[in-house]
Amino acid sequence: MSTERETRERSYRGISVRLARKYLQKLGGSAVADNRVEGDAWVATLADEKVSIGPSLKLTEVTVVFEGDPSTLDPLIERFSQKAMRAGG
Repeated sequence: MSTERETRERSYRGISVRLARKYLQKLGGSAVADNRVEGDAWVATLADEKVSIGPSLKLTEVTVVFEGDPSTLDPLIERFSQKAMRAGG
């Protein structure tokens, strides 16, 4: 088993921290705090902020910092991104 760890940050618009946490739990993680989900060989930390889209529209952007074994992160991020993209918009 690899002891190498990587950190990867991704941002998603149009979803909430609550929904992101739910998706990560469906992918095998356990919520250990409102903004942190831990799985086998990975951890995800969640944060959100309002970002401006044009002159008058604001949208929630959730940033997820994934940490873990590189061989685990690639499929996890891909599967999470697919769920997050379907939710947004």
